[in-house]
Amino acid sequence: MIVLLAIILGALAGLLHASRRKGNRLDKLQYMAVYALIFAIVALFVTIALEKIL
Repeated sequence: MIVLLAIILGALAGLLHASRRKGNRLDKLQYMAVYALIFAIVALFVTIALEKIL
């Protein structure tokens, strides 16, 4: 659940970042994909850490 939420938030963050830089459609898609992957990996490690602690 945390990972899916992180993917969505990452995609939105990437879209906002590319929009602020006045990127075209492909720039926005690339930023969305990269941010979604980064957020998902971080969320995966957070999820694993929470499972180990609890």
